[in-house]
Amino acid sequence: MNNEKLIELRSVSKSFDCEQVLRSIDLDIHKEEFITLLGPSGCGKTTTLRIIGGFVSPDEGDVIFDGKRINDMPPHKRPINTVFQRYALFPHLNVFENIAFGLRLKKTPEKEIRSRVKEMLKMVNLKGFERRSVNNLSGGQQQRVAIARALINKPEILLLDEPLGALDLKLRKDMQVELKRMQRQTGITFIYVTHDQEEALSMSDTVVVMAEGRIQQIGTPEKIYNEPVNAFVADFIGESNIVSGIMLEDYMVSFAGQKFKCEDKGFEKNEPVDVVVRPEDIDIVPVSESMLTGKVTSVTFKGDYYEIIVDIDNFKWMIETTDRVAVGATIGISIDPYEIQVMKKSEFSGKYGDYSSFSDELEHLSELPEEEK
Repeated sequence: MNNEKLIELRSVSKSFDCEQVLRSIDLDIHKEEFITLLGPSGCGKTTTLRIIGGFVSPDEGDVIFDGKRINDMPPHKRPINTVFQRYALFPHLNVFENIAFGLRLKKTPEKEIRSRVKEMLKMVNLKGFERRSVNNLSGGQQQRVAIARALINKPEILLLDEPLGALDLKLRKDMQVELKRMQRQTGITFIYVTHDQEEALSMSDTVVVMAEGRIQQIGTPEKIYNEPVNAFVADFIGESNIVSGIMLEDYMVSFAGQKFKCEDKGFEKNEPVDVVVRPEDIDIVPVSESMLTGKVTSVTFKGDYYEIIVDIDNFKWMIETTDRVAVGATIGISIDPYEIQVMKKSEFSGKYGDYSSFSDELEHLSELPEEEK
């Protein structure tokens, strides 16, 4: 990834029908970067993408490309192509002509068209499909044609708006690998929109987590997962136990009625905080050796691990473990200092991280008559 800025968003805001969708966001996107805008429906990620593409104008703020303000530049004049979830291929054209379409508009010489289409077909693993009707392709093959059609014009930026959403799980995973390979091979900046956390973590150089029209956190996938800045990010990126705590002093936090060593510092003495512990980072130990004890309320087999819900002082924790335990058993747990992540309190505090509703839903479902499930 290049450290040179390509796109800058400065204090960008946008409203639709009096509802504010983006709230003064700032974002830098670098050359050759694979950056993903991640968040739930309605968080503003697609609007951000459309503002970058020129399909939507911001109410306030600036869009800067290579140091120049481009707010008023129409989409077709921006060095940007877009791949949507609906591939919008031309049904009357075959694979070759779909991919060649942009070059024909530019009146590119036929010899160059043939050479570049051949190159693209090889890149997207569709060699030999030149004369195939796009109507006879699978969803994954159609998506590859759409990507080839976008890449053949050699844009500086490719926008991808949930392009894998229509594919089945295995094909999605295959295409995640393919997209990452293509981005590395071409050096084009990819700006990707998804609500799928696993997709964002596995593909991106940089993840931008959004909620309620604001950017909550920007960082590498590892940073976002291991060091979330607030309860929303911790909950949205994977499973998380999030409890209220008190930062007693540097490297010492109190929660669930106990004191724990941690690796965080820089908080006020006795500052109220949120504490996140990932389910896979909790060890089950004999009660006599435990930091905390609780009663197991549910056990779900997940193939290579068990998902356990345990009640500790009326707070339901999730644990992912290869140890099999029985429902109703009292177990002890241990947490290493480096597995405890301390976060500032935020407007999301208290909204996430307790699996009581998870357990209650399971219990409620188990009580329903069979025809209501």
